[in-house]
Amino acid sequence: MYVFKDYECKPVEKLIMTLAPTGMIPTKEDTPYVPINPEEIANDTYEAYKLGASIVHVHARDEHGKPTFKKEIFKKIFDAIKRKCPDIIICATTSGRVDPQVEHRTEVLDLIPDIASLTLGSLNFPQHPSVNPFSTIKAMATKMKERGILPELEIFEPGFINMAKYLARKGYLKKPLHFSLLLGSLGSIPADIHDLSYLVQSLPTCSNWFATGIGRFQTQINIAAILMGGHVRVGIEDSIYYNYPNQELATNKKLVMRIVKIVKELNREIATPKETREMLGITK
Repeated sequence: MYVFKDYECKPVEKLIMTLAPTGMIPTKEDTPYVPINPEEIANDTYEAYKLGASIVHVHARDEHGKPTFKKEIFKKIFDAIKRKCPDIIICATTSGRVDPQVEHRTEVLDLIPDIASLTLGSLNFPQHPSVNPFSTIKAMATKMKERGILPELEIFEPGFINMAKYLARKGYLKKPLHFSLLLGSLGSIPADIHDLSYLVQSLPTCSNWFATGIGRFQTQINIAAILMGGHVRVGIEDSIYYNYPNQELATNKKLVMRIVKIVKELNREIATPKETREMLGITK
């Protein structure tokens, strides 16, 4: 049971677990465990799916391991995942890190994934910026709405939440909203428990939210989200290490197994893909 601001006691929801297996940054030189090609991504997704992951957040790489937005490559990844995990929920990235052009970033929306990421502002990552002007955000939100795709609203700063509220007021987004809170990257909100609490308190009423920490902060923020009644994102995209002090490289399976163990110790149940669809209002 959790006590909310209105002092009502409510049973905590089942936990939704999102796997983020690849991302744009990790390479095989960084870690041999990052899945790059469609079969590798599908295999890692399947291992996480068996452990309880109901969503997979997909980035595509080309034959050289470089990030790509080509929908032909995304389709190969989606098909490979669906062969192994027929009911898993697919979330496609539309990140602006390596290509700010809307036309390229939204190619994948033609495949009608269940969910697509939507970063609600610009920020500086250590390697390169993520460029998201208002015009781009509105155009991408419109395309998602037209196709019946649930936007995953990526929040790196408190001001991004204000943008979400604005888009909802103007009809670009449909409530309840679905947020992904990402803390701890250099150039974004720090990964402090007070910062996570502030973000959660700033969300619109009845929003669904997931949280992760970048790098060494992944597990701490995951645990905080579990305790606060939120949901988690976990995977090599956000952390290539299982143990940072020892520089022990992670596998996606090991990262998911750790979360599953913690969730069980805290007596919280994990949502199935069917339950996740119901919780997020995904009808297809």
